[in-house]
Amino acid sequence: MAAQDEEIALFIVNMGEGLTAEEEKEAIENEIANGADAVIVQPVPGEDTQEMIRRLKKKVPIILVEDSAGGGTKEADLPVVKLDDRAVGQALAEELLKDYNGKVQGKTLGLVSGCGTSKAIQERKKGIISALEGMGVKVVWEVTDSSKGEEDEILERKSKVDFVAALDNHSLVLAGRAAAANNLHGALVYGVGNSMEAVYCLDTDYVQCLIAPDDFDMGYQSLLGAAKSFGHIFRRAKSRTVGYTVMRKENLFSKENQEILFTMSQ
Repeated sequence: MAAQDEEIALFIVNMGEGLTAEEEKEAIENEIANGADAVIVQPVPGEDTQEMIRRLKKKVPIILVEDSAGGGTKEADLPVVKLDDRAVGQALAEELLKDYNGKVQGKTLGLVSGCGTSKAIQERKKGIISALEGMGVKVVWEVTDSSKGEEDEILERKSKVDFVAALDNHSLVLAGRAAAANNLHGALVYGVGNSMEAVYCLDTDYVQCLIAPDDFDMGYQSLLGAAKSFGHIFRRAKSRTVGYTVMRKENLFSKENQEILFTMSQ
């Protein structure tokens, strides 16, 4: 939508999962060689990525989305359009606490994430832990970077907990499927998601609460940031924070959520 509004030719390169920093570097260099005036990229976690992007942004403006590249002291000079991930984690925990009126002493929690080294995931986890601090909830186990061959079984093999917090869309869908198959031993699922499958899990009661990031705005703002940087590699683009929506089954199809559901379905 932003590309249409700004009359910019946009090319999307889908690199799939399991990308290395070197593969991402090659992909960015290919786009620059093909004449890209700016590049928007979801960075592979790690200090190597941070340094690689810092070098390449001397050639064309580069805007990061969803995650900052690594966590080094020079991270601030890399413009990123992302969620306030710690606030997302806190909101998730607060919704859990609301359901139990804060009476969760002795309850247990399992954490599920697709990429444990991601800065975004780390911040969401910190947000959950800080919101539950002193409430008597114990984190019993954590699943990260589960291999494809084990996805359908890995949660079933974990010990029984009262709650499962899924920190990204992939993990939420994974947990929702496990709940549907009665493989979570009765655990209630709360999580972050941005897909129609995640919404289905919410609508069918396999997920209690869904925190939906405003990915549409993330994409829109990243393109605007890139557009303002065209021809000005030394002009520092601004980092931006986008919002999120708390979804429950009872408000899933409210007027306020219709636009979010529409963007998810595209």
